Amino acid sequence: MVIWSAELRRAVRSGRTVVLLGLYSMFSALVLLVVGWIAGEIRSAVAKQLEGADASASEQFNEEMRKGVLGFLTSNDSAMIEALEQVPLEVLAVFKITLFFLPAYIALMGFDQISGEVGPRSMRYLTVRARRSSVLLGKFLTQATLLLGLVLIIDLAIFVYARVANPDFGFATMALNLLKFWLAAIVFSLAYVALTTLCSSLFRSPAVSLVFNFILLFVFWLMDTIGRASGDTGSLRFLRYLSPSYYAGDLLHPGLAQFGASGAAYAGFALVFLVAAYGILRARDL
Repeated sequence: MVIWSAELRRAVRSGRTVVLLGLYSMFSALVLLVVGWIAGEIRSAVAKQLEGADASASEQFNEEMRKGVLGFLTSNDSAMIEALEQVPLEVLAVFKITLFFLPAYIALMGFDQISGEVGPRSMRYLTVRARRSSVLLGKFLTQATLLLGLVLIIDLAIFVYARVANPDFGFATMALNLLKFWLAAIVFSLAYVALTTLCSSLFRSPAVSLVFNFILLFVFWLMDTIGRASGDTGSLRFLRYLSPSYYAGDLLHPGLAQFGASGAAYAGFALVFLVAAYGILRARDL
């Protein structure tokens, strides 16, 4: 806990945190503006097509179109469609897109958490006063806590924008879904924070750690893509189960069993990555 609090204070005071927050904010804002513009263009086109139609027909068509988009974003899961029917589509689309790029952002945030200490050998001074496991856990918790705060700030800004742009999006509904989306992003992120810790433990050079981290992210994405493309009968279908991103689909599921299964999968990945990182750090000559 001492290492965690000291590292967190140092991280919060550094200009790097401000840069990372700005980077994440600009990317999220850009995605939100693009998605909002596309949604506005679609609404305008639909309104022109429905000119002269009665109000009930227009409302029914808009509702069916919304359900179709929700079905696409939730893999046609009826329970998720019902649970997310009050959430603006822009919020859900931005969440899906930013979740895809979040692992790369995590890699940029913490690629030097261990290698930045091992390379110049300053890690030796830490391990004199604390066990290597404590140092590793403190570094991991620092990155996780920092990410938790950054994601909360961005999610809050997105939901406030959605509340202003959609008067029907009530405050109570906004607060409940903000908590749900934030929790889903955190559960998703912990495994990738642990992966970044592992990559940072493997090498003495932070640059090499970062490159290797990106390579692993690409490999995991490729495994998920090939596994899904193989369907339920293909010989390579099992590859998708070895990729953390495969389990992201149920993070917003209202069912406790489905959400719990996804959460357990990400906890398992995080545990495996952290144990591997500890084994490497324990065997390394500092």
